Amino acid sequence: MEIKTIVLSVGDLSFEVDCCGSGRRLALCLHGFPESNFSWRYQLPLLAGMGYKAWAPNLRGYGDSSRPLKVCEYAIDRLLEDIDGLIELSGCDDITLISHDWGGALAWVFALRQTKPLTKLVVMNCPHPTAFKLGMNFRQYLKSWYMYFFQIPLIPELFFGRNKAMPIRRIFEKTSVNKGMFPSEVTEVYRKNASRPGALRAMINYYRALFRFPPKLQTEQGSSKNITVPTLLIWGEHDLALSKHLAVATDTYVDNLTLNFIPDGSHWIQQDCPEEVNRILSNFLEKY
Repeated sequence: MEIKTIVLSVGDLSFEVDCCGSGRRLALCLHGFPESNFSWRYQLPLLAGMGYKAWAPNLRGYGDSSRPLKVCEYAIDRLLEDIDGLIELSGCDDITLISHDWGGALAWVFALRQTKPLTKLVVMNCPHPTAFKLGMNFRQYLKSWYMYFFQIPLIPELFFGRNKAMPIRRIFEKTSVNKGMFPSEVTEVYRKNASRPGALRAMINYYRALFRFPPKLQTEQGSSKNITVPTLLIWGEHDLALSKHLAVATDTYVDNLTLNFIPDGSHWIQQDCPEEVNRILSNFLEKY
């Protein structure tokens, strides 16, 4: 099915959204860093074929979506408002969040807070936030070096922005497993997006805001609570940023978790192994 791009307004911000399919069930796909909604190009047609209205927005700061300047504008509370607003605009009340990396972090908190009732939750290569926090060992601190590097003003933007953001392109080329899935025409999409004025600063501000404005994970009643919605966690085992034990630990915090490891997949799992991801995804969505 054809993927079309529309622009939607949520509050004062506009969002570039790739759309495929129609219906009363929404599959909202949330991308990670340093990607864009282009990362869902293999999943949107699948979801549309299953009867979903499949939307993949460029999150704030990415692509042609609005790019606020202040770090506080990238706090998770603000980002969740964007997701909430997009769901409202869809007109759907059957909601499935499908997410990866930073999009996964947002989806976990959205589900924890029960911001809106979800029918299903799908996360790829991003652990439950409590599993991540409690699972931070020495090895994971080393893997997470970039999160601390991003707290430095200006230097991260200069580092990743050199040579017209060529380091962004190299990230995918060096850390993917199935190199043929990341030819130059694909990695160029991410390089060009990152080279736009202010784009890298916005993307890195996600990490700065996370440290400065950490999200509250408790419910309104003040106690932590497991996620009860049927949840699928897909994990590429060759993830250079996140350790496998974090995925295993996620089971403690989700009552109905389906966990699938893909041995020959990287952090960029939905692009690295799209056929395997789509098979697992479709089986899960048909089951629940």
